[in-house]
Amino acid sequence: MKNGYLTVYLSLCLALILSFLLTLLEGARMSAVRMKAECAADIGMNSVLAEYHRELLKQYDLFFVDMSYGTAYPAREATEDHLRRYLEGNFRSPSAGLIGARDFLALSTDKARITQYCLASDDAGAEMRRQALIYMENSTVKGMLAGLLSQAAQVEALGLDTGSVTAQRQGIQAQIDSIELPKEEDENGEMREISLNNPADRVNSFRSPGVLHLVLKDAQTLSDAAADTQSCLSHRTKSLRPAPLLAGSPEKELRAERKLPAGPAARLLFDEYLFEKCGRYGKEKDNSLLKYQIEYILSGKNTDRENLETVAKRLLLWREAANVIYLLSDSAKCAQADLLALTLTAVLRVPALREPVKYSILFAWAYIESLQDVKCLFAEGRVPLIKTAADWKTDIGRVTDFGGSVTGETDSENGLDYKEFLAIMLFLENEETKSLRAMDLMEMDIRLTPGNRSFRMDACFDAFTAEISVSSGFGYHCDMIKSYGYD
Repeated sequence: MKNGYLTVYLSLCLALILSFLLTLLEGARMSAVRMKAECAADIGMNSVLAEYHRELLKQYDLFFVDMSYGTAYPAREATEDHLRRYLEGNFRSPSAGLIGARDFLALSTDKARITQYCLASDDAGAEMRRQALIYMENSTVKGMLAGLLSQAAQVEALGLDTGSVTAQRQGIQAQIDSIELPKEEDENGEMREISLNNPADRVNSFRSPGVLHLVLKDAQTLSDAAADTQSCLSHRTKSLRPAPLLAGSPEKELRAERKLPAGPAARLLFDEYLFEKCGRYGKEKDNSLLKYQIEYILSGKNTDRENLETVAKRLLLWREAANVIYLLSDSAKCAQADLLALTLTAVLRVPALREPVKYSILFAWAYIESLQDVKCLFAEGRVPLIKTAADWKTDIGRVTDFGGSVTGETDSENGLDYKEFLAIMLFLENEETKSLRAMDLMEMDIRLTPGNRSFRMDACFDAFTAEISVSSGFGYHCDMIKSYGYD
């Protein structure tokens, strides 16, 4: 007979050891579930961001994911499906080498829901501007900023952009019209009114709705491109059908983390980004729908001609206002205008006409000089913002023989060129308007590329927050909230 106490003792020990090992194994499984779920979520969300729009990056150096994925139906649910597919792909185990081997974690996705996202169009294009400024962060505008701020302040201080010069000219003309002209007896013995024969009237007859034919060497070579701006972002509203303006999440937490630089330097940097990425008159962009894109940002018309016409009129207004200011300060030129007014018969007989006719001549002279200036700018010349006697190009004789044509001399080395005048206009333009119209241009040009016929900037996001729930076949559960974006 042999005793069996050792076997019983060993069995008890093995039971304890096995329980301990199984507890460690289950603990390892719990930790592995959490770790793999976290890793899969990180990989899945990064994979969603890896689907950035290639053409948007190529043309504008912006990172955004298009929720439509090349279709005409953008939806957050489409991105959620992509996220879920990436999660499941990372949870799927490779084929086991052993027959009957089981997945140690057996993970599956219960929920992958996007709760917040930032669209390019949110806050009138704040996300687009933020990325543009990141792209431009290696550029410097310190040397340019002081000069541009001074020029923009001068434009505003002198009221060049207010249109007051037009009101002043019309006021002078109304004053002339209110004065009754003298009458004289003609050869038939009838009394007739003496004609004023004001040379300014002939100059003013060339003031027409269109000015391009007066300031361009050959208006026939202009681009005739047109765009359907009604389908673009700046014209879409939340109530418009069938394509309402999409909006990001109303929650502010995600957007609050993505600060948009502000101040004059940031505004100028964004303007420099627009000049780099967009075409303009004299420097058109290849493969673009509208050729005069900076002019579109400033004008918002649907054809190149209308946009250039609007900018030309604004330039002409600035130049006329500045030239009137100079003429009124130049006593010699004022004396020339006064002498020309005195040569008119009606003025000699009605002294009250002398002053208003003199000023009408000065305004007409300023208009001719302004046409000369704008033609010079379109011919890649330079024009000072405020002229001196040395910068003045026309003489008073042009008022009497003006036929609608100017030379557009470009021999001046002083002053600003066409791009610099556009830069002042851009700087003075409302930031939201600039951003929305810039995104119009992005939509127009990207829709020209294959597979992007329905592209929309308000369907593009660059940051999102997701709620992810993961379950294990062994009874464990894991919930996560993560935010990812391009930084």
